[in-house]
Amino acid sequence: MLTFLENFGRFSHLALRCLLALPGALLHPVEIVRQLNQVLLGALPLAAVAGFAVGGVIWMHTNHLLKQFGAQDRLPEGLALAVILELAPTGAGLIVAGRSGASLGAELGSMQLTEQLDALEVLGVSTLRRLVAPRVLGCMLALPILTVFMIYFELLGSFVAELLGGSMGWTQYQSACLRSVTLAEALPATLKTLVFGFLIGVTGCWFGMTAEGGTEGVGQAATRGVVVSLLLVLASNVVLVAAIQALFGR
Repeated sequence: MLTFLENFGRFSHLALRCLLALPGALLHPVEIVRQLNQVLLGALPLAAVAGFAVGGVIWMHTNHLLKQFGAQDRLPEGLALAVILELAPTGAGLIVAGRSGASLGAELGSMQLTEQLDALEVLGVSTLRRLVAPRVLGCMLALPILTVFMIYFELLGSFVAELLGGSMGWTQYQSACLRSVTLAEALPATLKTLVFGFLIGVTGCWFGMTAEGGTEGVGQAATRGVVVSLLLVLASNVVLVAAIQALFGR
């Protein structure tokens, strides 16, 4: 229990220092763009396939249920709300947590075990500003963009299912999807992924920088980074949804 509290304190301290160092990370735009490309382009194929499949499957389940009540014309509206407010943001967060949580842990874990981090500190280079903050900022910037792509692919998957098993055309389906969705609802749901990105980036970097025990330690750091990142995304989502509803009355 004492070890857990000690690690939690150190992790929280790193998260706070990283939050304060984010403005300084803008002085390294090349590194930020590199990290953004790695996170976004690496996760995009999985997000496209997952989004398309999830959209189609949810349409099939929901259409079957609504047909029993003769309300299948309300399906696009409800599906769009579910996708934009919850499925796409959470799905993007989980995908990045699974992929980038491992890569950050493995990358910084390797640097830690080969003493590259210590060498940078000896040279007077802040590993927090040079390595951690750009990676965290890259995750934060990538997630809202990835969320928008997931919304598109999930709605596209649902439309393809509608095209094969329903009766609406694209224009009618698009209008029905946007009927109840407002910017005031969609924007907070998308921007909450900035918090997901921050937690994923800090978690992956933390486990990488504290890795020990040779190559096995690098693997353990990557695994722990993924597990904790997933848990933090799910837990923070509950808190953020409650906060958004309390602030905006939704």
